[in-house]
Amino acid sequence: MAESQELSMDLPIIDLDVFFNKPRDSPEVKTECEKAANALITYGALVLHDSRVSEDDNTTFLDLLEDYFAQPEEDLKKDERPELSYQIGVTLENTEKPKCAVDEPCLDVIKRLAPSERPLDIMGHEPDPKCRFFWRMVEAPPYKTQFPGLNADNITPDAPQIKERWGPVMNQWGTSMKNAVEGLTQMAAVGLGLPADTFKDAGRYGPHLLAPTASDLQKYGNVNTILAGFHTDLNFLTIHGRSRYPGLHIWARNTGRKIPVKIPQGNYLLVQAGKQLEHITGGLIKAGYHEVVVNESTIKVINDRKEKFTDRPLVRISSTFFWHLSSDYDLVPIPELKAKAKDVRAAQFNLGKDEGDEVVYPALKVGEQVSNELKHIALMAK
Repeated sequence: MAESQELSMDLPIIDLDVFFNKPRDSPEVKTECEKAANALITYGALVLHDSRVSEDDNTTFLDLLEDYFAQPEEDLKKDERPELSYQIGVTLENTEKPKCAVDEPCLDVIKRLAPSERPLDIMGHEPDPKCRFFWRMVEAPPYKTQFPGLNADNITPDAPQIKERWGPVMNQWGTSMKNAVEGLTQMAAVGLGLPADTFKDAGRYGPHLLAPTASDLQKYGNVNTILAGFHTDLNFLTIHGRSRYPGLHIWARNTGRKIPVKIPQGNYLLVQAGKQLEHITGGLIKAGYHEVVVNESTIKVINDRKEKFTDRPLVRISSTFFWHLSSDYDLVPIPELKAKAKDVRAAQFNLGKDEGDEVVYPALKVGEQVSNELKHIALMAK
């Protein structure tokens, strides 16, 4: 149990096995689903247990991505697709900008945090010194999408030492992450008083992305280096497997605390709410803020791996999956959740917790919402 307490980071642990192994109408399932919904409302994040997830698959995935990002830049650039807003293939370092550096509501969030709980300063921060690879994990829609650029075909790297391993490894780990997070969408829906497949159906044809980021710790390995500046994710839910290097900090709603993420080995995953979930719930669930930085714990692991794994690249890989709603889905707040959001906001205010100006969530297509967000972070031309 001690390991579970460390794992929780004070976040609720949701057991997906209960949902899949017990009768759907059982008290145990009802309780666990309500716990999942309340965790997302209260914290914007939770820890998910799924016994189907294999740590070996994550390890194989991390090895492959370390090898891929250790290639020369000219080889990586072959997999770059700026004309598709970098929504497939590789994004090289110093391309993606943290939206928060120029976003007033986000800067207000930082101001409301105690100085000791604030992220590293992003005001002078240029584009993030991280690379990324997007690998789509999708079911093709039976209709012509209005947003083909957000639904492009995958790119497989050409390097012989990478190519044969790529598809099987990416799909194996990506499928595990996708299955886990889709199960959680069902639990959250039930817990919110909606039919179980409300969110799952809305995201059936979503441009889901296995989206590892990579940071070269030979170049960017000094303490307090910002690898990914303070931000929220634009998608519906983000799910993280364990990284080999610490450095991910999250801010759970209602705590005001910066929480260092610790995911031990095994079948536990971290889930954070994204902007699409915030939008469809009318702000009842808020997208979770996070950053990735080099801290003292990162340095300790860097030095340890230098000694024990002399032949391995010093690259921090994030084991990340972005689950999206379908691009052509009409993104409109669900009325009963929007009403509840107002009640929660009022209760927060009465407790002395100012959440800033009320946010308006206009009706629009998910693809429009994604395109608007991409322009803010300099991945899509304005």
